[in-house]
Amino acid sequence: MTANAPLAPAPAEDVEVVTFGCRLNAYESEVVRARAAEDGLTDAVVFNTCAVTGEAVRQARQAIRRARRERPGATLIVTGCAAQIDPAAFAAMPEVDRVLGNADKTAAGAYALTPDAPRVRVADVMAVRETAGHLIDGLKDRARAYVEIQNGCDHRCTFCVIPYGRGNSRSGAAGEVVEQVRRLTRQGVNEVVLTGVDLTSWGADLPGAPTLGQLVARILKLVPELPRLRLSSIDAAEIDPDLMRCLAEEPRLAPHLHLSLQHGDDLILKRMKRRHLRTDAIRLCEQVRAVRPDVTFGADLIAGFPTESEEAFENTLRLVDDCGLSFLHVFPFSPRPGTPAARMPQLPRPTVKARAERLRAKGAQALSRHLDRQVGRTVSALVERETLARAEDFTEVRFEGAATPGAVVQVRITGREGDKAVGYLTAA
Repeated sequence: MTANAPLAPAPAEDVEVVTFGCRLNAYESEVVRARAAEDGLTDAVVFNTCAVTGEAVRQARQAIRRARRERPGATLIVTGCAAQIDPAAFAAMPEVDRVLGNADKTAAGAYALTPDAPRVRVADVMAVRETAGHLIDGLKDRARAYVEIQNGCDHRCTFCVIPYGRGNSRSGAAGEVVEQVRRLTRQGVNEVVLTGVDLTSWGADLPGAPTLGQLVARILKLVPELPRLRLSSIDAAEIDPDLMRCLAEEPRLAPHLHLSLQHGDDLILKRMKRRHLRTDAIRLCEQVRAVRPDVTFGADLIAGFPTESEEAFENTLRLVDDCGLSFLHVFPFSPRPGTPAARMPQLPRPTVKARAERLRAKGAQALSRHLDRQVGRTVSALVERETLARAEDFTEVRFEGAATPGAVVQVRITGREGDKAVGYLTAA
């Protein structure tokens, strides 16, 4: 990460940035928006794509075609992981004017439409050694702010193409991360989310190999005015002692962890080339809950991985209860070209879809139980938009009363409706 002048969100309303996928993409879309304004781009749509599943790529292609129909004269630019991994496929679309790789999308001048600008600009992302290094002054239409502290991944899970879209792991310097958080907090941001591709690997490539827990502790110490710090998805194999200590002792660190678990069966985890086993995941949740009883857990889980037996799938279903998960992101397995898992014996698609639906139903039951436990509590929540807020433990709350997006409010929970708690504002 290199120091730069802060970037303000672009004021041009005729440049639309369409974001797919992860929170890191959401952060980088703000940099894209600012870069596009700096480069004088007008009447354009930039698609910041995701490649984690085949469905994500399909949705991006569909959105590109729709944009061309709705804005026939606009410049359509495609970037992000899907563009990095398969630039030729997007370059072949007649609707697309330019393709930019992940290493190029935040670079100065990338959106200058000069006569000599190449139609396809995709560098070797594996050669990148630094994070994006952009300080931004705010995020358009968002209640919270994301700060990129890490990018890329050194692991090679057999189902995942993201390392080929993001490159190897590299960390942002601690001092610059702290400065970004301080800057956003001074502008009134009440919640900052630390984000990256493999968040818990932060620091391994820095002098002295500091840990994510040490960075969290440093942020909370040096930015005492920050009301709330949250972590995005983390690897269950890499929670360090300092991070555990922060969870136990720092009330401003949100009591919610979203874990990259992926499966609940040891054989499938080994075939995925994950670095934890079922018992590791259960033990971690028990340890965190012991030091932070109000913690909630979310998880990414894949249904229908190649060779998955009914018994193996049942192990994933049971993991929801064994770990006490409340928030699930369920992915039906999607073979990604070039990955080892795509060459393994595949399950019939109807089986994959049916198991994903069963896992989602299990997740809905777990969420319902969690919401029922919230009734009668008063929670601190960040207002995301009118009448909708997110509690510290990630519970979504629909409330009665008036509050400004981005404000932290107290909500008395009286019940639940569907996948949300409901309540009313109380005095602070």
